[in-house]
Amino acid sequence: MNKQSKWIHQFFKVYWIVIGVHFFSQWGSFVFLDYDDDAYHFYIYILIMPTLLMSLVTLITRWIYIRWNHLSFYVLFSASTLITWTIIYLNYDIRIITALCLLPILSAVVFFRRRLLWIPSVLQLIAFTSLYLADSHFRNYLSSFDVIAVISFIIVSTFIAHIIVASGIEILADLQLTMSAKQDLIVKNAIMSKLSKTDGLTNLYNQISFRDYYNTAFDYATKGAKLHLALIDIDDFKVINDTYGHQAGDTILGKVSQVIQQHMSSSDIAARYGGEEFALLLFDQTFEEAYALVESIRSSVAELQHLEMNGKSVTVSIGLQSYGSEKTKEQLFEQVDTYLYEAKRTGKNKTVTAPHTEVS
Repeated sequence: MNKQSKWIHQFFKVYWIVIGVHFFSQWGSFVFLDYDDDAYHFYIYILIMPTLLMSLVTLITRWIYIRWNHLSFYVLFSASTLITWTIIYLNYDIRIITALCLLPILSAVVFFRRRLLWIPSVLQLIAFTSLYLADSHFRNYLSSFDVIAVISFIIVSTFIAHIIVASGIEILADLQLTMSAKQDLIVKNAIMSKLSKTDGLTNLYNQISFRDYYNTAFDYATKGAKLHLALIDIDDFKVINDTYGHQAGDTILGKVSQVIQQHMSSSDIAARYGGEEFALLLFDQTFEEAYALVESIRSSVAELQHLEMNGKSVTVSIGLQSYGSEKTKEQLFEQVDTYLYEAKRTGKNKTVTAPHTEVS
């Protein structure tokens, strides 16, 4: 159910409430107050028949709304006019009762459509004029001033309703503009935040972001979480740049980062730590699983052939170590860096970890 339908259903509820309140108010006035009418005339012509008429109008209006939804506004305002002027006619000796004709006009304000405002306004004028011309008792009860006052009241109320709607539409437009600007700002901030955390070439986290994640991960590790740190370095990367150019080197960096991302789980962290070096934080797995993961990265990189290097392949060296309570986070990082250096010093294209396990 859209918002328009929701409000229309609310109006139907209000119609039934108005009919019920009018019924019991009339009945209470007859029973408890000095009501100048006999019982038969009151119950038939003042209580039962008008209540049945207003109820029938409401039921027919609802049926038309369900059957022909595009006529909803017209039947809604017509029904409210008939109910309003039925009540006014039955109680026209109460001077203020004609103010009820304001209700159908104000009901149009809910839909925030200025062109709709004149529909209930015209209907009120038609209903008042018809009643005035058709019923001599009603006509004789009203003075010339009353006639002018009622007509003026309806017209002025419509103009006030126009001002309310116009003001509401302007406020809504300003709010939408503000929300749009806020959404643009949120998107821009999200983009800037991502750019500040990631490396533009590899789309991995940058060194600053990695250090933040590493500090947090180490704190969790001290409380019992599993943590493995790996450092990956592209072998002979300077030779690649010098031989094939820096553009080729950038392409190689991008391809190696893609291999890393393909092997990482959503809970792991991968970063370009600097130059041709990458740092990995691996969670929720045993040392053997972490070892197998970095080995799969190493072997996958070695299998790639690069057009930028005339079909040749590149290799990576890896250092790997798990968290241990005997080391600080600085000592853990230095230990893994030592393993990486040993892998490169002893032949490259291998993974070194404690106790100096090597696979090549």
